Amino acid sequence: MLDPEIHSMNSLFRQLGLPDSDEDVEGFIIRHRPIPRDLELHEASFWKKSQADFLKQALDDDAEWAEMVDELDARLRY
Repeated sequence: MLDPEIHSMNSLFRQLGLPDSDEDVEGFIIRHRPIPRDLELHEASFWKKSQADFLKQALDDDAEWAEMVDELDARLRY
């Protein structure tokens, strides 16, 4: 069984190389939302190329991170 920590928003931010405390995650989301509905998450201008590639691949491959990437996408559009 996979460690449930793998699927947390904090661990997604850690995987992306971003500060990952609860406050950091919430601050990032507040600073960067809303992103336009017609823009794919990985196309947002605030990602580094490696971060954008990771997000796109996670969704394309329906990888273990896909659920958290979907959640981040939804939170950035609210």
